[in-house]
Amino acid sequence: MGLFDKLTGTRHPEAGVRPLPTMEVRAALLALDGPDVQFTLREGTPKEGADLVAVWRIPPGPWHPRRGQTLLRLVPAKREVRTLDEKWERLEDGERSFNGKGLKYSRGPLTSLSTQWTVERDPDGRRRLTETSSFSSTRVKSPLRDAVLAAGWTWRGVFRL
Repeated sequence: MGLFDKLTGTRHPEAGVRPLPTMEVRAALLALDGPDVQFTLREGTPKEGADLVAVWRIPPGPWHPRRGQTLLRLVPAKREVRTLDEKWERLEDGERSFNGKGLKYSRGPLTSLSTQWTVERDPDGRRRLTETSSFSSTRVKSPLRDAVLAAGWTWRGVFRL
C-alpha cells in the first residue's frame, strides 16, 4: 500500500480471498441497508455516475454536516469499488457562499466527525458534559468497505468517479 492509497483510504482484500462476481458484490452491499446502519442505500443515477449511493443519516444539529453521501461505482474489470464522498455543510460565520444557499460543498475521500454536547449536573451537583448526538462518516463507510473486502474486491477512494 503506497502513500496515495493511504491518503485516499484505499484498502485491498486479504491474500487468498476469492473475488466474487459483480452481482454478488452488489447484492452484498444492498443487503447492508436497514434501520441499524447510518445510511440508506439506493441506486445511483446516470448523472451521478455511480452504481449505488449511500446517503448518510445525519442527526439534525448546527455542527453536523447538512447532507452527505458516498457514491459507489463497481469496476468489474479491476475487481474494485471506487468510492467518492460528497458533503454539504453550513457555512461558518464570515465564510462566503458561492452557491447562494449558505452551504459549503466538499468531495473526495472525506472523513467527517461531529459531536454535540450539553452541560448537565450529575447527582452530586457537579457539572459534566453529556453527548447528545454524534455523527461519523466512518460509521457509514466501514460496513460498506468491509463487505467489499470480504467479497475479494478492492475499496478505492477517488477524487472523481
